[in-house]
This record gives sequence, structure tokens and C-alpha cells, in this order.
Amino acid sequence: MVNVSVPHSEVTALLEESDLDFRFHSKDDDFALKTYDTNIMGRFSCPNDECGSTGWSSKKIAITIRMYTGDKYNARVYHQRCQECKRLSQPILDDSYAERVAYRLKKWSGVEMEAPVYGGESNGPHIRSLCEGCKAGHCSEGKWYC
Repeated sequence: MVNVSVPHSEVTALLEESDLDFRFHSKDDDFALKTYDTNIMGRFSCPNDECGSTGWSSKKIAITIRMYTGDKYNARVYHQRCQECKRLSQPILDDSYAERVAYRLKKWSGVEMEAPVYGGESNGPHIRSLCEGCKAGHCSEGKWYC
């Protein structure tokens, strides 16, 4: 469970549509005004050069979005372990990251909007023992069974 460093210009652009200006809070702490667990999508590749894994995609990458005083936010992205060698892998995120973070910040800021429809076909079983979000109690899959 490491805070992934990704460009936040996409989040900023989506917030500007609603005249909101949030800065990224680089300190990943629990002193937030608001906290929300959700999931995003992305792809993983095993960092172990000796592993035979070709990588995997996931429609359930757990994240925790936090809002802090002074119009600041961050999002902790939880990693997953390789099914073959169990090494921890950092995700390559898709557009769902910026969309979900911006949606939550807009909602917390009182912006009226329709709830987005998330979904799509699952690309395989969610293996809780390999999900760092499940282990930390922040994955929607793991919350039912932790």
C-alpha cells in the first residue's frame, strides 16, 4: 500500500470544469477531513525478471481518496502481488483514476452531478490474498470477508 506518484494534471483538468482548485497533499496521512474507499482499473506487470508472468489487468484496484483542509487531496493506490511469484507490483493506471478522484472531490465540494455508471465484465477472480487493499481493509471485495 504505497502512494503511487502519478501526474495529477488530469485530476486538475476535471476539477477545473467545476471551478474547483485542489492541490495534491503529498503527505499520506490519516488526518483527513473526509475519506472514501473505491476502486479503479489498470494493468500490472511483475517486477521480477525471473518470473514467467506476462502481467495482468485489474478492474478492482483499491484506492483511498482523502480530502484535507486548505483544498488539498491525495489518493492512496493499493498494489497487488503477482499470482506466480508473489512479488508486489505497482499498477499502471488508466483514466478511471482521474475520473474517480475528481468525481469524489466534486461531490464533497457540493457540485451537483449524476452518479457515474461503473462496470464492465470482470476479467477474472479477485484474489484477496494478493490484494494489498484487501489486507488493509480498504478494498470493496475484501470488506465483506475481512
